[in-house]
Amino acid sequence: MATAGAIASTAMFLLVVLSASHMASSLRLGAGGLGVCRASGYLPGRSGNCEKSNDPDCCEDGKEYPQYRCSPPVTASTKAVLTLNSFEKGKDGGGPSECDNAYHSDAEKVVALSTGWFSNMARCGHQIKISANGNSVYAKVVDECDSVHGCDDEHNFEPPCDNNIVDASPAVWDALGLDQSVGMVDITWSEE
Repeated sequence: MATAGAIASTAMFLLVVLSASHMASSLRLGAGGLGVCRASGYLPGRSGNCEKSNDPDCCEDGKEYPQYRCSPPVTASTKAVLTLNSFEKGKDGGGPSECDNAYHSDAEKVVALSTGWFSNMARCGHQIKISANGNSVYAKVVDECDSVHGCDDEHNFEPPCDNNIVDASPAVWDALGLDQSVGMVDITWSEE
C-alpha cells in the first residue's frame, strides 16, 4: 500500500509533466525560436473567390486558422519565411497596400511584413535587407501580411499569415535568384 507522501509526490510529478507538456504544445516553434510568439486565437475558415495567380493557400470552410498579434523579435539577422505575393490590382495580394493605399508592379521590389513586424505601420516605407542563398536585396515595406484577419474578400480568401512572414513581390524573388514555383524559402532580414 502506497503512503500518502508517495501518492502526493507522484501526483505532483504528474502535474509538473502535464503542465510542461501543455505549455510546450501551446508554444510555436517559429523562425525566432521556441515560445517567442503564440497564437492569440483561431479564425474559422470561409472559402470564397480566391485568386490563384501565385498558388496561394486558400481558406477552407470550417477549418480553423491560427491568429498572431506578435512576431519573433527583430534582430540584426531576423529569421523568416519568404513567400511570393503580387501587389498588382486584381492579383492574389488582395486590396491596395496599406502604407500608401496603392497597388505596386510585380517589377517593384516591395514586401509585406507579418502583423507583429509591421508594427501598426511603423515600418511603412522602410527599406529592409533580405538575404537568401548568399544573395541579398533591398525591398521597401508597403503592406502588412495580416496575421490576424483573413478568409474574406479583402484578404483574397487566404488564411492569416504566420507570424514570421516576409511576403515579397516577384521582383524580390528574381533579385535573390530564387525559383518562384517553390513558393516559400527560409531567409533572414534586417533593417537598414
